[in-house]
Formats: sequence, C-alpha cells, structure tokens
Amino acid sequence: MQNLLYPVKVKNNFIFNPSSRDFIVDEIPLYEFTGEGEHLILHVRKKDMTTWEMVSAIAKYCKIKQRDIGYAGLKDKHAMTMQYISLPAKNNEEILKTFNHEKIKILNTFRHNNKIRIGHLKGNHFKVRLKKVLGVQKDKLNSVLKWVKTNGVPNYFGNQRFGNHGDNWKDGQKIVEGTLKMRDKKKRTFLLNAYQSHLFNQWLSKRIELSMLLEAFSEAEAERVFDLPEGSLKGTKEQPHFFKILEGDLMMHYPFGRVFELEDLKEEAKRFSEFDIAPSGLLAGKRVSRTTKVSKLIEKEYDQEIAENGARRYAWIKVTEIKKNYVEEKAHYELEFTLPKGCYATNVLDVLRGGGVQE
Repeated sequence: MQNLLYPVKVKNNFIFNPSSRDFIVDEIPLYEFTGEGEHLILHVRKKDMTTWEMVSAIAKYCKIKQRDIGYAGLKDKHAMTMQYISLPAKNNEEILKTFNHEKIKILNTFRHNNKIRIGHLKGNHFKVRLKKVLGVQKDKLNSVLKWVKTNGVPNYFGNQRFGNHGDNWKDGQKIVEGTLKMRDKKKRTFLLNAYQSHLFNQWLSKRIELSMLLEAFSEAEAERVFDLPEGSLKGTKEQPHFFKILEGDLMMHYPFGRVFELEDLKEEAKRFSEFDIAPSGLLAGKRVSRTTKVSKLIEKEYDQEIAENGARRYAWIKVTEIKKNYVEEKAHYELEFTLPKGCYATNVLDVLRGGGVQE
C-alpha cells in the first residue's frame, strides 16, 4: 500500500463498499453527438463488470472485433456505471435491437461522424453512499466537505491503478532497473505506467507535506526541514490556497489547457485559488517538460528515465456540483459530486476520511 498524506487532519469513520447499489458513475461526454454519420453511439449502463468485459460482450453479440468499439475511459467494475461507446453503425443498429444482457442495458443510441477515443470525455459525475455515519460524524463530514468545496482535493492515482494488491508498480520499477524482463509489450507498458503513477503520488504526498509544514511553521523553518536554499520559499506561506505553489512550477490552465512556466508567484497563486489554473506534477518519461528552480529540487527525487512517454498531470483538482443528503434512520450519508476526466472518486472519500484506506 502507498502511504500518502492528506490535507485535512480530521478523522471520520464511515463504511464505503464499492457496489452497484452504493457507487454510481455517470460519464459526461466531451461533445454533443451530431445525429448523423457512420458511427453508432450507445449510451450504456453496466454493473459489476469492467468496461473491457462490457465491450467484449457487445463485440461478441455483433460479431465484430473489440478494436472496432471506441470508448472514452475505463469505468469501475464494482459500481453501476453509465458511459458512451461507439461502433460501426452498418448492420449493428439493427442487430442491437435484440441485445439482452443481465449486466448491460443500452439506454439510448445516437449517430455520430467519428469514433469515440480514449480521453473523449469531460469528466464523471459520482453518486456515493457512505454507511454507519453516526452522531457527530455527520457534522464533521459536513465541515470537511465545505473545505473540499473551497479547496478541492489532491489528484492522486487511486489504488485500482496499482492492481489487486496495490503493488504492481514494483514490477514497473524492476523493469526500469533492468532486473525484470518483460516480453509482453502491452503488459510492460501497463507496469511502467503504474510505476509512473506511483512516482507521481509520492511526489504529490511530499508537496502536501511541505504545504502542511508551511501552515504550521515559518518559511525559513520549512526550508531547513526540506534542506532547501535560504529564501527559496519566500512568498509561499501567504498564498491563499492550502497547496503551496513554488518558483519553477509548471502550471496548467484549468480544467483543460496547455502547460506554462510560472512567472509571478503571487499572481499565479491567486489564480490557482480561483481554479483558473492549477499546478502540475510529473509523470516521468520521454518527451515531457520538467520543472526548474526550487520546484525541481523536489521533483528530481521522483524523476526516472522511463522508456515510455511522460506527461504533466494536474496535482490538484476542483470538486464541483457537490450535493449531500443525510438519511438519519439508516445512518447513510449520500453524496454527489463531479470530477474532471482521469480523476478518482476515492480522493474525495480519502480527504473526508482523513487518510487512505489501509488494507
């Protein structure tokens, strides 16, 4: 398991069992479908199965190759999820009229002029039911949720990124170090991606540690603890947001947009607090920009030569469309929220809990 830091120190006890009854995910498409074209878009609801299993079942029924089916992202297995997939309209529109599956329901169909590809979504809307929320827990959850609404949450990769035991990144590390040979190209890429994600999470946890230090101590004291040059944290403590940005950080326009170098610390910190922009973290690899100055001194500890393309990922995300409802007689706390694409609902739950789940 990864030992990660979370920004709120309040501890909350509740039970969350990911299941199709207590966890609902609704994909938000990137664009409206045109209503014409050679591609058939299916709005599909599945439960207790992976996106790959759902795609496989539909491909088999239509007698087409799985690669002919396009989807924007992978959805949780232990949930009820709604998402959009595309396939060639020819013949399949008619064939699917008789499609019947106990775990899959086609909610609607549209025509469109291109295939849905990975990343073709705005985000996801989540509905979550937390159980055994007793007495004062409800008020504590309300208080932390208020903090989340203002500040957002760290954009950690969730545990499901790291396999059933949460440690497949170790094999990725062994591939990088040359102690593990992997002929299966697809599996090799998967394990290297997991290692990239692990390094990102560790970097983000370290930056949260620095932000917590700056809440409690002076800039000079934080510099000494982190062994940073004198004066390198000047102007960080006064920043309005909990997560402190540093000289040399690479920022990204939010919630979509290009990467750019931080120029004016005070001005960019203000823009970040308004979620006009957000800091980015490194997914180590080829063809990716690195940070400079004091930011680099921390980032370089989590940078490796990895034979996969790297990227920049939002370090911090905004949580929108938050709704809550407390069902007193059942001690259920029902929660709804929306996150940008590629972000994990577990981040919101872990902040509410005051830490990740220890298995």
